[in-house]
Amino acid sequence: MKLLVASEFPPNASGGGPAVVRQMLRGWPIENLDWWSCLPERDDRFGQRVSRHACAGLPAKLLPQRRLTGVKSALLATGWAPLAARHLRQTIHQVQPDAIWVIPHNWSILPLAAILPGAGVGFHVTVQDYVDVHGQVERFGPTRCRRMATLADRLYATATTRDATSHPMIEDLQARTQVGAAQMLHAGVEEEDLRSLENKTSEPADEIRIAHAGTILVPREFALFVEAVAQWRARMPRPVSLHLYGSHRYAGERWFAPSWMQEHGNLAEAELLTALRGCTWGLAPMALTDEDPRYNRFSFPTKFITYLAAGLPVLALGHPKSSVMQMATRYAVGLATCTSDVDELARQLGETLAAPDPWARYGAEIIRCAGTEFRASRMRAVLHDCWAHCRERTAQQRAIRRSNEGANQ
Repeated sequence: MKLLVASEFPPNASGGGPAVVRQMLRGWPIENLDWWSCLPERDDRFGQRVSRHACAGLPAKLLPQRRLTGVKSALLATGWAPLAARHLRQTIHQVQPDAIWVIPHNWSILPLAAILPGAGVGFHVTVQDYVDVHGQVERFGPTRCRRMATLADRLYATATTRDATSHPMIEDLQARTQVGAAQMLHAGVEEEDLRSLENKTSEPADEIRIAHAGTILVPREFALFVEAVAQWRARMPRPVSLHLYGSHRYAGERWFAPSWMQEHGNLAEAELLTALRGCTWGLAPMALTDEDPRYNRFSFPTKFITYLAAGLPVLALGHPKSSVMQMATRYAVGLATCTSDVDELARQLGETLAAPDPWARYGAEIIRCAGTEFRASRMRAVLHDCWAHCRERTAQQRAIRRSNEGANQ
């Protein structure tokens, strides 16, 4: 089966979303894998190879961040998007894929929604994040952001098959589009990692090493966590350190304390997993308020699953209705707290981190959560079955087109 991946990001982009895509493509023949994206490839550190990568060339200088956001958004929507749609149509014509895997993200939504419903190729949609999160309504403009959200919903509804990143998101999409999903698709725990968890033995830690993987998306909550840990650090029976893994640098932040914090940079998935196995806990913070409910309630940070795969109990902090807190309260994989009071958080962390052997306390639930919710082999099998349905739809569409062409001759 010839597969075309279509999204905003290139094959070796950093971040949780691209990591999920690469994991689900594990073992897929390179000669049958093509890629279309809006953003160019910067490096190949993650090792994802493709037969062909077509880039629509989203101008970085026009991305609306802080200045002239309205003007830049208008230029992208009216100038770049039609050109990108034409580029996508040409790519599909050249590649002749049997199926297209679509991850509608930010500006890619405009060309994807313009071309795919009438392209004559079966396509599968994976919704990882909604477009109206992380302050993008202000950057893109409320009217344009609503339109992009509507187009993303239409892509989801008109796809041959579909899935989404969390159970709450699937329920939300079904309520608004009346279309269900094949499964929850997120980062998964591989069979070899499950076996490693099942064979993991309890071992008291001589140091409390707390890991945070990825971008810090909730700086207020992260700073609150650091302040709470700092209160108890001197009273801990063992040394406490915080280890940051990701492409962003935080040494200049006011909360950063080089005496007990260390940055390790952006590691490839296998390297990150190895590094995390040398830690004691994984930190998964989300917003304590519900100011950004479309992210808080429906998106799910990849770091949570990565911690499980590494055998780390999780320190989950967030609003009670957030996707992370719902998962962290369903399975006792660590501390799940909603407090915004630094003294109370310090007390809870002090009691939790003082446990001499976290694996003995949380290991069974980590294994149960990983195997029940995030088994990579199961998710990959369901996804590949969806692509097979897309291939059937493509074959039907091509047969109809050939029949019509014959009738017109």
